[in-house]
Amino acid sequence: MTGEVTRVALPARTVDSRLIVVARARQASDYDAVLDVLVDAGIRSVELTLTTPGTFAHFPHLLERFGDVVDLGIGTVTDGEQLARAVDAGATYLVTPIASREFVAQASDAGVPIVPGGLTPTELFASWSAGASAVKVFPAGQVGPSYLKDLRGPFPDIVAVPSGGVDLAGAEAWLAAGAVAVSVGGPLLGDAFSGGDLGALRDRAAAFVEVCARGNA
Repeated sequence: MTGEVTRVALPARTVDSRLIVVARARQASDYDAVLDVLVDAGIRSVELTLTTPGTFAHFPHLLERFGDVVDLGIGTVTDGEQLARAVDAGATYLVTPIASREFVAQASDAGVPIVPGGLTPTELFASWSAGASAVKVFPAGQVGPSYLKDLRGPFPDIVAVPSGGVDLAGAEAWLAAGAVAVSVGGPLLGDAFSGGDLGALRDRAAAFVEVCARGNA
């Protein structure tokens, strides 16, 4: 007999946009100018990574400034204390690079969506069967969109978000393969966090927004 799994749904804005931008900056104060451009270009979901120094301290400011128009998640969560702090900070969703039933239970108990990472069928199904909101196929660039089609054979209901090496063409292909959203970092952000042209960033972001919106037309 199988018990019913409690699953917290992904935020509607993230699902509707089908695009999560992973922001990995040198320092948390660098987020503001880049998020201004991303939001203006139509981005509606941003994962702020804990590998960026000062993310927790700066998060309340970002939530106040951008929270009405964009889902702000906290990612690269690697222990239970970080997860608890992210929940307390008001993260819209949580992302972790690992498969952890404990993390899923902790986030679910707090009522916050969580997307754990994994690559093998065993890792991905373990998180999904524990009640993850979605699973992060990582590093997605090592397998390609056909991998999700193969996973859907034994796991037809699994909700997946590919991450790692997803470029513009890859975003379209992964969404066509059935991904609920794509998680994109470098191919969209480029050199934006190291003094790059913010106008070029806006153009790249708008291109991703357009590609990811096609399936919702």
